[in-house]
Parts: sequence; structure tokens; C-alpha cells
Amino acid sequence: MKRRFALFALPALVLLTAAAPPRKAPARPAPKPPVSAPLGDVVRVAMVTTLGTIEVELDHKHAPITTENFVRYVDLKRFDGMNFYRVMRLPWGTPPNGIIQTGLSGDPTKVLKPIAHEPTSQTGILHKAGTLSMARNAPGTATADFSILLSDLEGFDADPKSTNPELQAGYAAFGRVVSGMDVVRKIYDSPLSPTKGMGLLKGQMLDPPIKVLTVRRVASPPPAPVPAP
Repeated sequence: MKRRFALFALPALVLLTAAAPPRKAPARPAPKPPVSAPLGDVVRVAMVTTLGTIEVELDHKHAPITTENFVRYVDLKRFDGMNFYRVMRLPWGTPPNGIIQTGLSGDPTKVLKPIAHEPTSQTGILHKAGTLSMARNAPGTATADFSILLSDLEGFDADPKSTNPELQAGYAAFGRVVSGMDVVRKIYDSPLSPTKGMGLLKGQMLDPPIKVLTVRRVASPPPAPVPAP
């Protein structure tokens, strides 16, 4: 019965459509943002640069806010085409000693809202060689720029005992390089401009900057088998 009704209703629908005055085509709805795959305790991401690929693991279990923010930029492909633009070479310790920095440099067409600060005293993720750490001004202003450490820099960790609010907060570490530290070193060793940059950044700007071609989530390797007793 339902099938007969449908077949007979169709001609009537055609007649009604033909008799009705022409209407403007409805506006197309705005495209929905891509649906992100669920995040596990660890999220692996590959950054393909003009000097090679850097693979990182983001610690979603201990730094959920920072990791989810980073993955949002990855899934929206907003990191594609950004540059490594800064190298800070510290004049002490054993080289390489310092950081390389990348991100969207405040691009208003790509930057999302700032995120809450996750200090190392809360996450337990310390600033060791290979660590990823968010760049910021005041705590709670981090958006899309981040650094990769070439050496252990405990001065970046939060120090709750300090009377200095900046040292109390420290910087938000949220992951580590698992492959491609040789590429990180190549970026660190790249030429710097003696004149570009303002204030403390003068002399730390890469010239030319190193292009990041794509940033994508990649599958994590399967866990190593547990040896039999």
C-alpha cells in the first residue's frame, strides 16, 4: 500500500512543482569542520619540512588541553605552510644548546583562541632535549607557536617555590620528538639574520626560514611484544 501511494503521489508532486512560482535556490550551508578521530593517551604527528620529517608524540594523557589544541590545528591543516622562523642558541653548555621555534606567528586568519596554561608541575612533563613546548606571553595566552628543545632546559619548568610569577608558571611542555632529531639539528644549524627581529629576538631569526610543508596525524607503532616468562 505504501509503495502504491508513493507511485501515485509522484505525478501530483510534479504538477504542484510546475504550477508553483519559481523560487530562489536555498543557500548552501557552511561546510562543517572535519570530524576529529578520538585521541588516545599518545598522539603521533609527522611534520614534513623542506629539510626532512620530524615525528613527534603528544602526551594527551598528561597534557590534554595543550595536545587537543595542537591536534585541532593539525586536523584543520592550519599548520601546513608555516615556517620554522627562530633559533635560540644559548651561549653556555655543550652545543647544541637552545631551541628552534615555529608556528603561525599570530596570523589572524589561522590562529584559534588562546588555551589554559598546563605547567610542568601539573603535567610532570619536563623540558628535556627533544621536548615540545608552547610559546606564550603571559600564562594562558598560548595559541599555535611552539618550540623544540635541543638540550635539557630546566629553567623552562615551573618553579612553584619562586616568587617570580613567570618562573612559577614556566612553559607548557606537551610532547617529544621520536624521530627526526637530525632534522631538528639541521634547522638549529641554519643561517640566522644578524639584523632581523626585535629586542631579544634580534639575531635569532632564520634567514631564510625553513618551510613546513604538511603536518598530519600518523599511526603509532604497535606496542612491543611482552617477552614470555
